[in-house]
Amino acid sequence: MSALVTFGETMLRLTPPGDERIEAADRLAVHVGGAESNVAVAAQRLGMDAAWLSKLPASPPADRIRRALRAQGVEPVVAEGQGRVGTYYLETGDRPRGTNVVYDREGAAIRTATPDEFDLTRVREAEVFCTTGITPALSATLADTVDRFISTANAADTTVVFDVNYRGKLWSPAAARDRLRELLPGVDTLVVAERDAATVLDRDGDPATVATDLAAAYDCETVILTRGSEGALAVHDGETFEQPAFAADSPYPVGSGDALVGGYLAARHRGESVPDSLANGAATAALARTIPGDVARVSPAEVADVVAGDDAALSR
Repeated sequence: MSALVTFGETMLRLTPPGDERIEAADRLAVHVGGAESNVAVAAQRLGMDAAWLSKLPASPPADRIRRALRAQGVEPVVAEGQGRVGTYYLETGDRPRGTNVVYDREGAAIRTATPDEFDLTRVREAEVFCTTGITPALSATLADTVDRFISTANAADTTVVFDVNYRGKLWSPAAARDRLRELLPGVDTLVVAERDAATVLDRDGDPATVATDLAAAYDCETVILTRGSEGALAVHDGETFEQPAFAADSPYPVGSGDALVGGYLAARHRGESVPDSLANGAATAALARTIPGDVARVSPAEVADVVAGDDAALSR
């Protein structure tokens, strides 16, 4: 069985070249990405055996996703059902235009996934179960499924990692808050962006205080507060650890938060401390920002070099 089991939707991402408008593009690059499978890929590449649970139709686009994850060493454990593979379009642009994301996921098979379609032994025997707030936002059925997976993990002493990963195009802050308040008491490691802590979880102010308050409110062993260019902060067993962001020259931010989680989990799996693991996560995120696409195609040596500040090693 896999040390890490993730559960969620993976989509096909379609991106025009350069900063071209979607409406004018005659070519689209295809990438495979989803928060939970991105975490699985990063962890797998850094030495933590990972599986991804989801639901897909029997179709060539679904086969594209399976093949892409297998190529990174991640085992797809997929229930087959009616529906389609979701897609999203990513249109990039410099200020003042900015980046625009257009989702096309209505009728996606994942929305109907139930616990009975999966072998829950996968969750019980894993070291870590990981999902994100995107998944329960997709449907009431999926929210109930996530709840069942978390309770199954809790009963088996499987560590539950949950990234809030709030998406305003999926649900309102109030709807997210109501559902997450039901799920978070079962979470051992909570990951949340500083902005989402304020918008969704009503926690704002000093970052260390925010993370400490969240740990107390939901009885989490660890809370990781991601802060964009300011880096990340973790509260673990009452101690606070701060991690600056590592510089990254190339701006491919999609999936960098997932890379941080995957890098952190792989380091914890190796027995590293929370601060050292957070450094590994931040380094993985920095590397992911240099790679087009959603997944962190990185190596342990590259992550170690970033943590060590060895730019010369990275250029060899």
